[in-house]
Amino acid sequence: MRLVRFGAAGDEKPGLIDADNVLRDLSLEIEDLSGSTLSRASLARIAAIDPKSLPKADPASRLGPPVAGTTNFVAVGLNYADHAAETGAPIPAEPILFSKAVSSIVGPRDDILIPPGSTKLDWEVELAIVIGEAAFNVSEAEALGHVAGFCLCNDVSERAWQTERGGQWVKGKSAPTFGPLGPWLVTPDEIADIQAVDLWLKVGSDERQAGSTATMIFGVAKLISYISGFMRLMPGDVITTGTPPGVGMGMKPPTFLKEGDIVSLGGAGLGEQRQTVRATP
Repeated sequence: MRLVRFGAAGDEKPGLIDADNVLRDLSLEIEDLSGSTLSRASLARIAAIDPKSLPKADPASRLGPPVAGTTNFVAVGLNYADHAAETGAPIPAEPILFSKAVSSIVGPRDDILIPPGSTKLDWEVELAIVIGEAAFNVSEAEALGHVAGFCLCNDVSERAWQTERGGQWVKGKSAPTFGPLGPWLVTPDEIADIQAVDLWLKVGSDERQAGSTATMIFGVAKLISYISGFMRLMPGDVITTGTPPGVGMGMKPPTFLKEGDIVSLGGAGLGEQRQTVRATP
């Protein structure tokens, strides 16, 4: 299934995209895509519904982030060997973890706002995991059973704040609009091999990133197991799993986003995002 949340920011309804790419309203079936509605049992019940029995929704509706109620937004750094190389960093022996503020989460087509004082605004296309069942200290063998689905994430980053201000990377990763998610929450049965998903990103018409989850240093199951050894992951929590090479800070010379830039990104089976970079009002 391709599950979505649509409507004005803060007032989204749950929905799905049917086989004919029609947006259908799920709000008479579930309250939202959060908490217990992301469990295996709930998703199986939704999957049993005939999509054509659901009301059509306005295809021009804004799409919000495809999950609500996120309490932990965990990110993984330097999880592609070629990305580590372009930044001059060594290959990590264990996953590098940092947090993004939950308040950074926005929809897949919402604007990226340049925060006041930003000078090095960067892009990162990533595969994100959405947790469906609580997970604490789970094994790799058990890990995928705790997944509700997958989506795209643009791990927007302010590199000066991330690398030049001391302390944790969270400083450069958490401003409002720095976490576009979606367009869809894709259930695991839709992805033949999550470790073989092609990812890409463009700024304007220029391709900046092209890679595959096949080259992750730490795969999806490993990441869930590893992170759950340090915290209890809850339904609706998001893990964004790192980016392939091609980020602005790795270019020669380094190149960063500016007002008016259009960022588009996608992944096989995951849909596409598109954002306009604008100054904060």
